[in-house]
Amino acid sequence: GSSSVGIFGSGVSIAYDPRTVGMQIDDSIMQKNLSARLALTEKKYLVYLSIKVLDGNIFLSGKVDEPEEKLKIIKMAWETKGARSVKTAITIKGENNFKNSAKDALITTQLRTAMIFNKDIKTANYNLDTINGKIYIFGIAMTQNEKQKVIEEAKEIYNVKEVIPSIILVEDLSRNKK
Repeated sequence: GSSSVGIFGSGVSIAYDPRTVGMQIDDSIMQKNLSARLALTEKKYLVYLSIKVLDGNIFLSGKVDEPEEKLKIIKMAWETKGARSVKTAITIKGENNFKNSAKDALITTQLRTAMIFNKDIKTANYNLDTINGKIYIFGIAMTQNEKQKVIEEAKEIYNVKEVIPSIILVEDLSRNKK
């Protein structure tokens, strides 16, 4: 009998890992580095958060108390040397004002849609989060022009109070520096 093995299954071992040993070591170092920095910021993060790194792509999940904590964690993940992308499934324990969260969800959706329709933007490279009308953009831009377009799109959305970008240019990534 043969069995197929998926990459994203809980407790599933990967039959073939396409990463080189060097990449696996880099990922392991990145994961330890981020875990250590998060623990120094707040001990409870070690308990409530899960961090996975695959080929420089960071996957975060877990629960935090405040929206601001989630943003701080995402920012720290992006600041990890070698990070190529950050995906988050972090949820906020506390309930925030429903009217605001519905408005914020709409802002995020509108920006994501505008980015998808803009051929100059690689939408998959960005993480968007809106909290109380402030839109936080984390990601990697291929060019300075793309970075500018993302920020411009965000500023045009109704109800946006502030745009807070953390956008890295692809040429500034540590993995591309020789």
